[in-house]
Amino acid sequence: METIAGQIDASPMNQFLAPDLVMVEMAEVGAERALRRTVPEVIVLSMLAGAFIAVGALFSTLIATGTSNEGLQRLMEGFGFSAGFFIVVLSGTLLFTEVNVEMPATLLRCGTRTLAGRVGRLWVLAAFGNLAGAFLVGWAVHIAQSYSPGFEELLAEIVDAKMRYREVGGAGGWFQAVLSGVLGNWLVGMAAFLAVMGRTIIGKYIPVLLTVSAFVAAGFMHSPANMAYFSLATPEGIGPGWGPALAWSIAPAALGNVLGAFFLVALPFWVVNTRRQSDATVETAAE
Repeated sequence: METIAGQIDASPMNQFLAPDLVMVEMAEVGAERALRRTVPEVIVLSMLAGAFIAVGALFSTLIATGTSNEGLQRLMEGFGFSAGFFIVVLSGTLLFTEVNVEMPATLLRCGTRTLAGRVGRLWVLAAFGNLAGAFLVGWAVHIAQSYSPGFEELLAEIVDAKMRYREVGGAGGWFQAVLSGVLGNWLVGMAAFLAVMGRTIIGKYIPVLLTVSAFVAAGFMHSPANMAYFSLATPEGIGPGWGPALAWSIAPAALGNVLGAFFLVALPFWVVNTRRQSDATVETAAE
């Protein structure tokens, strides 16, 4: 680009998308997925996403095995798990907790009755596809690989932590699990938000690494992550089995993830950006 003086403008291009445009782009991507993707395509993409998250769970457990320092162990788990999420981001596959931000953004921006049905279908298919993909990877790893007792011990610890609300029991325990899921998808939703903001590979990866590592270190509930760890543990005879896992870990986490993505990510940014656009319209009219 040339300046008025005829000189070359050497200023760098923007390295990120403006925050007020991120929700617009996420809404457009969500509408494209809801309207253009067929059911088989959605199933394949969501199974791939679940498989990638299972790889992230496997990586996180492997590299954290044998770490005696709790802080370092949580850091390694977060770093490993972020790899799975980042593969999802770059590959354009369908992860339930990422869809939790895209779909509300799509409905808030478009709001058509026909689109709402398509959005609901995509939402449900993404959840079941993620579970199926993680399940298949878990069994494939069980058949193909054998890891150290330390790996199984750490995996058992992670699974126990994800079932901790069953010990509380009752409505109180379920509420705590849902609330943890709300906090989990607040951070994972922001990871998706910031990944869209980034315009380069590094610009996308750094915020994903930071937010996902923070979520993992805090121990918040994340339904695809829970699916992944149970998929790795259950074939090894580790954990309570799929019934209790679905009832006390995956299901409440999924509900909390939906609420967290809507109320803590999609809605606030949509409200703020809609107001900014309205203010800009008023200022333009005044001029």
